[in-house]
Amino acid sequence: MKSQAILGALALISTLPAYSDSAGPLEEMVITSSRVPMPLREVGTSISVIDAAGIRARGFTSLQDVLRSQPSVAVSNNGGAGKVSSLRIRGEEAYRTLVLIDGIDISDTSAPQIGPRIEHLLSAGIQRVEILRGPQGMMYGADAGGVVNISTRVPVTGFGGDLSAEAGRYGSRQLSANVAAGNEQMDANLALTDLRSDGFNARSTDLDPGDRDGYDNRSAHGRVGWNPAERLRLELVARDVDGDNEFDSCFTNDTSSPTNRCSDSFDQRSWRGSAQYNGEQLRHELAYSHNRTERQQYSEGLPGFGTEGEIAHWSYLGSFAPSPQLQLVYGVDHKRETMDDGGFDTQRDQDGYYLEYQGSLADSLFFTAGARYDDNDDFGSHDTYRVSAAYLWPLAARELKLRGSWGTGFRAPSLYEIAYNRSSFAGPPAAGLELREERSEGYEVGLSWGDSELLLEAVYFRQSVKNEIFFDLDTFSGYLQGSGDSDSSGIELIADLPLAAQFRLQANYTYNDNETAAGGHRVYRPTHLGNLGLQWRSQSEQLRLGVQLRLARDAREADGTALDDYEVMDLNARFALLPDLELYGRVENLLNSRYQEIPTYRTSARAAYAGVRYSF
Repeated sequence: MKSQAILGALALISTLPAYSDSAGPLEEMVITSSRVPMPLREVGTSISVIDAAGIRARGFTSLQDVLRSQPSVAVSNNGGAGKVSSLRIRGEEAYRTLVLIDGIDISDTSAPQIGPRIEHLLSAGIQRVEILRGPQGMMYGADAGGVVNISTRVPVTGFGGDLSAEAGRYGSRQLSANVAAGNEQMDANLALTDLRSDGFNARSTDLDPGDRDGYDNRSAHGRVGWNPAERLRLELVARDVDGDNEFDSCFTNDTSSPTNRCSDSFDQRSWRGSAQYNGEQLRHELAYSHNRTERQQYSEGLPGFGTEGEIAHWSYLGSFAPSPQLQLVYGVDHKRETMDDGGFDTQRDQDGYYLEYQGSLADSLFFTAGARYDDNDDFGSHDTYRVSAAYLWPLAARELKLRGSWGTGFRAPSLYEIAYNRSSFAGPPAAGLELREERSEGYEVGLSWGDSELLLEAVYFRQSVKNEIFFDLDTFSGYLQGSGDSDSSGIELIADLPLAAQFRLQANYTYNDNETAAGGHRVYRPTHLGNLGLQWRSQSEQLRLGVQLRLARDAREADGTALDDYEVMDLNARFALLPDLELYGRVENLLNSRYQEIPTYRTSARAAYAGVRYSF
């Protein structure tokens, strides 16, 4: 019945008039691959781009739900808004992926594995997201998962912004404001969001129907820029996120008996200052960023386990372009990580140096070759590399692009992993085990065809992680290390094309064959991922409609048991009452699919939301 309903809904929408966008996927400028602006048509790595229009078209309040629509991106969520979530790119662990917001590394160093808390990222105020897939983050020191580079609303000339209010099922309500102002010398923007949700019962093992697990999020993000001279820019970014979350299944502090009256608070305060000089041939950027994360868990209202972590990061980025066919990109960075959970208190420094050569021939062949040297306090020096190439042919009034890349990376064991194995909490075989660094390697080849109106793309990828670190789930002794390679390989198929005058299709499919070093299936990784998005707008652009279909197949638990296969359909609509006043709404999980991404953790049932947005 669900499959028939899906086909019926798609058939109905396909009868509507259609449109074509003027934005061109191959003509976009991207910065994530090499940290400097490059036309996407010249890039040999795999990059997905979501702009503000794409984020608004999908309508989701949580950024992780927007990211789910991209190729090879999967999310595992523990029971609703604000609950622990893992974003995996091409099947790699979330903590192997670097997430930046306006250049700030938002990793949580107080967590067992250092990585981003993606569940606390909201979509309000986001201007653009670039996703670099695979172990190609040599310029950043990133590992096998890739890089997610997020930009907030860019400064504008004049004064403008928007205000919005939204409410819907599970007692959800969100207020947000985005304000920007500027002139030729000064500019600033500020984004404020307040999200509250009563939530639903997160655990299927909790039989109390009245136990709702809610979530509150208050986020503020601001940026100020000053141009004291024609080629010089100074910029300051500040960010503050406070999240309060309720969940099930913890233990009381006095009796160690289980309870479902559990909550935690997440506070992250970060900032970044930078100075940029943009000459005709030489460009320089000097920056410092600081990120402090505090987490506190509560049981029956009493404080329990708490942690703190910090990242301090100095960086210099330079480039020299003596001709249009040649550019050198180089840089130095210094990062200090600290962690304190009341039992473990430790810190570590790492220095990195990198250089990349970028060249081109006859405006058809584009290639890069780069190397990075890292010196880690605990694990010494490491070299990583990346090469990439793209070749373009004119074909049928469009461009055919053949590209490929190969890259390596490494991840030092986290501060927590090291400290735990050396502590009294560890037992054999993990107790005293000296963990080694993980090493990653991957390559990809891709073929795409398109122009400013259309894109068709196919990619084959293969990557591996050597010496993978994992927690001992058999005896809970601590952190162990695999002796072989954990592998992920597969294909990505991507389409973005107009079907007629006012209708557009965006679709992707990922096949990912992955296995552990012992030959088993890596947990929670779907073998098949698919996304289908259809958008329509009226000729006057007063009304916009969209449908998104997402499916996942063949994911498994740690013991090999199959997880639920599922398909989720979402609908959204926007109607402009006035040029500056818009009504919008969406229905998530329209078909009311019941499934679990993590065993015993529920997902949202059918839920409707409506809001109003005023732009000025």
